[in-house]
Order: sequence, then structure tokens, then C-alpha cells
Amino acid sequence: MAHRFLHRRRVEFADTDVAGIMHFSNFFRFMEVAEHAFYRSLGFSVHPFRHGAETEGPNVGWPRVHASADYRLPLHFEEEVEVELLIEELRNKTIHYYFQFWKNPDSPDERILAATGRFTVVCVSFDAETRRMKAVAIPDEWREKLEVAPEGLIPA
Repeated sequence: MAHRFLHRRRVEFADTDVAGIMHFSNFFRFMEVAEHAFYRSLGFSVHPFRHGAETEGPNVGWPRVHASADYRLPLHFEEEVEVELLIEELRNKTIHYYFQFWKNPDSPDERILAATGRFTVVCVSFDAETRRMKAVAIPDEWREKLEVAPEGLIPA
């Protein structure tokens, strides 16, 4: 069962502002990319509804109902960052994620927290006929692969 996932990214030119610092909005993109990579690592697709998709497992999606971020240090162009995803809470229909952005991820002496963030996502099914989403219980196939991070990994 998974409660933690690590994803490496490099800050690209398009992620930065004129000062070469990653624009605040791109922290949300980095969190989303880490979340999608986490799903793939579990053998699932983030978007199994797409036309012609042949996916195993339940056809559910995960829209955000909450997103937030707190910034401590800037990330600069060409810097490598490690985005750590932790499952903060697992409910019947929602998952609460906590993210940490680590600068200098390969240097134990210089590794430092640059930002944190949170997503709350809701499990939905999609009715192709009505083209509407409906909140549903997290399928057992997903639930059996997920667990809440142990106490102490996520700051209070």
C-alpha cells in the first residue's frame, strides 16, 4: 500500500518569470504532475474516460475541490526539485494530499523545504450520456493500494 510518492522535476524556462524564479501558479502544475505520476505508479489512469481508452480498473476521475500552497523559498530556472506527495487523509469519496517541494534533493546537508501544498480530490464517475460527473465511493481497487501517511510525516 502506498502513502508516499516522490517525483523529480526540473524548473524549465517556461515555468519561470522574468527574474528566472518559478511562478507561483506552476507549483500547482508540479503538484498535479506528481499526482498523475503517482496514479500511474499504481497502475491507474488519471483520465480513463477519454475516447477509445482501454484501461483496466474502474473508470473514475479525480477533480480538485481544494488546492492551496505556501511558499518558503524560490525555485530557480534549471533547479531540480523533488516533489513529495503524501496521503494526508482518505475518506469515503475524497483523498487529501499533502505536498512538499524539496530544493537540493541530492544533498543531505543542503536539502531544504521550498514550499508545501494541499489538494483535496473527489472520486467521480462520468456518465457519457448526460456528460455529467457524480461523486462516488473510492473503488476497492484504488482503496486497497492507498493508505494514510504515518503520523509525524506531515507537519501539524
